[in-house]
Amino acid sequence: MAERVTIGDLARRLGLSKASVSYALNGQPGVSEQTRERVLALARELQWYPSSSARALSGARTGVVGLVLSRDPDLLGTEPYYMLVLSGIEAALIDAEYGLLLRMVGSEPGRDLPVYERWAGEGRVDGVMLFDQRRDDPRIPLLRRLGLPAVLNGAAEPGAALPAVVPDEHGDADQVVELLHGLGHRRIVHLTGPSGLLHEERRDGLVRAAASRAGMVVETLEGDYTMGTAERLTTERLRRGPAPTAWVASNDVMALGAVRAAAREGVDVPGDVSVVSWDDSLLCEIGSPPITALDRHPRDFGHRCARALLAEIAGTGDGDTGPRRSELRVRASTGPAAA
Repeated sequence: MAERVTIGDLARRLGLSKASVSYALNGQPGVSEQTRERVLALARELQWYPSSSARALSGARTGVVGLVLSRDPDLLGTEPYYMLVLSGIEAALIDAEYGLLLRMVGSEPGRDLPVYERWAGEGRVDGVMLFDQRRDDPRIPLLRRLGLPAVLNGAAEPGAALPAVVPDEHGDADQVVELLHGLGHRRIVHLTGPSGLLHEERRDGLVRAAASRAGMVVETLEGDYTMGTAERLTTERLRRGPAPTAWVASNDVMALGAVRAAAREGVDVPGDVSVVSWDDSLLCEIGSPPITALDRHPRDFGHRCARALLAEIAGTGDGDTGPRRSELRVRASTGPAAA
């Protein structure tokens, strides 16, 4: 394998000092424009790329942003929402000639903290995007201490002092409840993700508030975003006795699990129960029956998250971080409430 070209190699070939070559490569003053062009031309010819450690020492940017997901790597591919968000992030980063450093550390709280410390210490990334906030999230004070730019994906807690790209959670809850109320449903099961996540706590509160205003009752069952858990919880609830006539699942995978469990128990969807998903995807379109779902525009959301982080890194700020209305795609999994 060919040896890696260094700044010293460039300097020797050009008859310049290493300091002059470094100034030219990093866009710093101290060299003429003609010299800068000579250095950059040779760097391209020899396929020279700066190392992250060299960038850290020089204070230059790495051209990389980081994302740590508290997900099992084996399960990430089953969540279409995150794959769509990632595609939006990548689209924004490609336009800016930035790269994405992705780590998945499992769902146990705190396992991501050493990753941020290592990235900051090694100068691996210019900033990070934070998903799946928790109450009193330890990542926020850590990133402040590390001086690492960050953007929250979802509304921040008071005092977080970090920019955030905010989904329309109020509008989402209202759209779902209004649809079900208009179909005559008065009792809802809300099949959520882990209650320790701030967005799940907010969603459940918003669904309950909207339902209360409409004279409806909500029963919450906590899941973990997997189809197997959704099937088990749905089966157990259906076997306990008269169940609510509408089920709202926190993602498309759980919604599909609820539909499958109902079918096994001889419960018709939508004749006996209606099912709605917080996330829309191909799974909802090809389900049997196709599942009513909120299209929360995940690609656009990921794109805006990446742009907000790049603006934070550049120190310019980005005003395009407010909520955008989701679209409720009504399909065959919802119908009038059974008598």
